[in-house]
Amino acid sequence: MVQILEFAVLVIVISASGVMAPGPLFAANISYGLREGARAGIKMAIGHTIVELPLVILLGVGVFSLETFPEFRTIISIFGAITLFAFAAIQIKTTFRGKNIVTSNPKHGPLIAGILLSALNPFFIIWWLAIGFKLISDAMLMWSFAGILIMFGLHIWMDFAWLGMVSFLASKSSKILSNKNYRILMIGLSVMLIYFGITFLIDILP
Repeated sequence: MVQILEFAVLVIVISASGVMAPGPLFAANISYGLREGARAGIKMAIGHTIVELPLVILLGVGVFSLETFPEFRTIISIFGAITLFAFAAIQIKTTFRGKNIVTSNPKHGPLIAGILLSALNPFFIIWWLAIGFKLISDAMLMWSFAGILIMFGLHIWMDFAWLGMVSFLASKSSKILSNKNYRILMIGLSVMLIYFGITFLIDILP
């Protein structure tokens, strides 16, 4: 029980940094939310899931194949740590830019937008190939193939909760999401990313 709670905290904190970071999906969600409210966020989360679940399963199958290589876990730990540091730096830089996160009128419905903005987002793919791959590997080390579903369940609910809440707040006021508290939250998450990146490196030390 303690093991799954510790892993849940790790997944939720690291996932939050990606889920809540400003990006194409987040910005488009605000645009849809201005018109459709929370329903737009849920539809976008469903579209996001349609892309994300098959990707996670494929990465899980890859973990099974690569676990036969002795240096596999060391390599993904280093790669994951470097990526966490990079994402933290990008996130802090983006937060301090202070650009308006509200975009123009979207061209597609929220479900299609959720699919397209996930599948065509290079940062989304990189996140899963580096940081997410490490989480999948750790989960499978503890619970075998079931670990994929456990890890994904701990991650995906945050997409639905966050996108739904953002679109709801956007329907009330487009300014709520660009205030000082949001920037403080993102900086805090960035610091936690750096912390977990350090723990990834510590775990592989002899």
